[in-house]
Amino acid sequence: MLSRAAGLVAAFLAGLALVVAAVLVVRHLTAPSKPELPVIPEARRPVVEVAARVCPSLSVPLLAAQIDAESGWRPDADSGHAQGISQFSPDTWKEWGRDGNGDGKADVWEPRDAIPSQARYMCHLYTVVKVIPGSETKLAATRLALAAYNAGPNAVLRARGIPKIQETRGYVDKIVKELLPKYRESEVKYQKSEAKHTAGKNPSGIHTGPASAPPSSASPSPVPSLSPSFAPSPTASADPSSDLPAATTPPTRRWR
Repeated sequence: MLSRAAGLVAAFLAGLALVVAAVLVVRHLTAPSKPELPVIPEARRPVVEVAARVCPSLSVPLLAAQIDAESGWRPDADSGHAQGISQFSPDTWKEWGRDGNGDGKADVWEPRDAIPSQARYMCHLYTVVKVIPGSETKLAATRLALAAYNAGPNAVLRARGIPKIQETRGYVDKIVKELLPKYRESEVKYQKSEAKHTAGKNPSGIHTGPASAPPSSASPSPVPSLSPSFAPSPTASADPSSDLPAATTPPTRRWR
């Protein structure tokens, strides 16, 4: 009798364990997965990293988030009013577009021209919005500079803040609240991965000179050499306008 009871208990416990295991598997399979972080395309990283050093207000995650919002990293993006990976209007490009890759022409469709031009223009906008009350914090200044990039600096100055334009407000919020935190997290992961990779190649920490790169079917993107108008100084000035022309406010720009 006791052995039969023990067998029933064992069978019950085994069945219970199977049920619990099944529940855990189902929960794991149906649990919402963490959204994948956005990454900077490998071909664009060198120019973004250099452009982010044009002035202290910029950063790699900020430029990346802005480009993502503007064009989704598409160099051929054309909204009908703005063009290229950084979505410049023709009038704004005429004033702020520069030759960034040294081929002798400023091409809005060439990311190596457009991204440094975007950085330079953003640095200028940071100085423009300084006159607006409440722009003293970095976050406030960033929101205002982004609004000026989207709606034009004149619109932001007239509104003494972010204009009541649905597109502009949505644009700023998308970058600051959604994309920027993700690109910051993504950049931290990238830098940690790069540090591990570097440490793995040279665990002793002793510099042994340049190592020959392994053969690859795809040639890596060269680090861009920006033209003098883009090259950041060794010690960036706290005033991003120190190396910018004394332009007042460029024509109103609409990215769509």
